[in-house]
Parts: sequence; structure tokens; C-alpha cells
Amino acid sequence: MKRALPVLALSVAALIPVWRYAPSAETSSSSTEVAAPASTPSAAPSSGSSGSGSSDSGSSDAGTSNQVVAGSTLNTEKGPVQVEVTFTGDEISSVRMLQAPPHPQTEAAVPKLIEATLEAQSADIDAVSGATITSEGYVKSLQAAIDAKG
Repeated sequence: MKRALPVLALSVAALIPVWRYAPSAETSSSSTEVAAPASTPSAAPSSGSSGSGSSDSGSSDAGTSNQVVAGSTLNTEKGPVQVEVTFTGDEISSVRMLQAPPHPQTEAAVPKLIEATLEAQSADIDAVSGATITSEGYVKSLQAAIDAKG
């Protein structure tokens, strides 16, 4: 019985921070933009196009143009996910998140997903641990953008 009281007191003291924890009150807009890592090539800035349309803008090479294609919006249990892919010729030159769930694990996963996409040049990438639902939505939206490009 002598040990029960200290054990109970320490258990309650250890649980107080857990009970008081509140996620950050940041609210994000419906569009979360995440740039590709600095070591990857990026395309010209978007001209603000929205939807599933595409736009062509000339680049320094006369025969090459950038095509920007938005993937479909997927409503996951964590929130909507939508990507925008910039193609230079047949190569994926950059990926941008148009919509992402406002969650710390998603924010940490997006750069990894973009890096994996630029490396693989396809939607055949692994999910990021801790952000599986967002990763699956990202891959589906990415595949929709690749299919829309043709």
C-alpha cells in the first residue's frame, strides 16, 4: 500500500500533459502549396490556372514546352488531396499540392512524395509512413494528372 500512492500520483502527473495537449489552431486555406526540394528543377511559375485544364508556356528551348495539368481532387478521410503536375516534354519537371489535409504529418510527407515522384517520373511511388491516407490520395491524383496529359 505504501507504493500505491506514489505510483498513482506519478501516473496522474505523467498524464496531465497528454490531457492538456491541444493541436495547433492553425487553419489553412483550401489550397496548400509546397514547393519541390531545392535540388530538383522547377518549372516556370503557374499562371494561376485552376481546374483540370492545361497551359503551355514557351521555355528557353524552342522545341520544348511546359504543360501544367491538375489531377483530380480526392476526398480522403483526412481531407481533400489534389496535385498539379508540370511536364516538360514527356518528363515530370515539378509537382505542386493544390489541396492537402491540414495535418503536420501531411506537411512532412509532401516534400518526400514530390521528391519520389520526380525521381520515379511516374505515380509508382511508395507511401510515406505516418501519412498513408494522404499518400494514397496523392498517388491517385498524380496518376489522374499523368493520364490527363496523355
